[in-house]
Amino acid sequence: MSTKRKIAVIGGGSWATALVKILCNNVNSVNWWMRSEESVAHILKFRHNPKYLQSVEFDLNKINVSTDLKEIIEPADIVILATPSAFLCEMFEKFPVEMLENKVVYSAIKGIIPEYNAIPARFIHKTFGTPYDSIGIICGPCHAEEVALERLSYLTIACQDEEVAEEMAELLSCRYIKTTVSDDLFGTELSAVLKNVYSIASGICAGLGYGDNFQSVLIANAIQEIENFIDEVSPIHRDVKSSAYLGDLLVTAYSKFSRNRTFGFMIGKGYSVKTAQLEMDMIAEGYYAVKSVMEINKKFQVDIPIVEAVYNVLYERISPNIEMRILIDKLS
Repeated sequence: MSTKRKIAVIGGGSWATALVKILCNNVNSVNWWMRSEESVAHILKFRHNPKYLQSVEFDLNKINVSTDLKEIIEPADIVILATPSAFLCEMFEKFPVEMLENKVVYSAIKGIIPEYNAIPARFIHKTFGTPYDSIGIICGPCHAEEVALERLSYLTIACQDEEVAEEMAELLSCRYIKTTVSDDLFGTELSAVLKNVYSIASGICAGLGYGDNFQSVLIANAIQEIENFIDEVSPIHRDVKSSAYLGDLLVTAYSKFSRNRTFGFMIGKGYSVKTAQLEMDMIAEGYYAVKSVMEINKKFQVDIPIVEAVYNVLYERISPNIEMRILIDKLS
């Protein structure tokens, strides 16, 4: 493995912070873009991200952190996008797309681009002209908070060119990170999007007082919906019982670190969508994803009653209690 690969991480949140921490184990330097000048100044002075994973201390000899997107991306061989999906279009609106030519671009976004109802891989391909063999996804099952604590975690790296995926897997492997590779770019990315929606459903049900027995049925049905949907959209052989699909769903649906589950829990407890978003002060990707998935499904017509229930609660303002009672009779 070459430690001389030039890597740019784009984003200032938990996942970006965790990725910078991991990469510093294996590479000589990481370029790190953040939107906030205050956060950059804080890191340069105190070696900690002031807003996310504050326990992580950075070696500033290995990190170049800046708010200048061109400065961060231009020298990089590999670019990792780790920003909320809702902000991606705005961020690259005036960016010279030719600057990403001949670069490998990875998504660690786990969301959907709402302006296009598109997964990040498709957005990257259409916007920058990056061939799919040079586009990858970094997905779980993994929470950034546990990476900060250096608890044993697993990452899946997917790319249609498995050699490209293998290189990133090696760059991310360390004492507390185990990696696997996949060639299922579209399936893993769609699954990473969908699991956030099902995590909101899990949170709503927990907020309403449903117990573990019901949650087990809900998540069992959720993985079936994921399988049916991604098989219809991208019909290749895959095993959804593996970590990239089922594992990622489980950790997001059950973990105390899951912002989507937390968001859903607040909705189940009676918070309005806007109040829950303001109180969390973090992005719950599933909120944007559920609307886009409903739009995508107009073409594919897959039976996804849990997704429909979450959409009805968040966008049609149907009572969570009523909507979940309707959903109960659709699960098996």
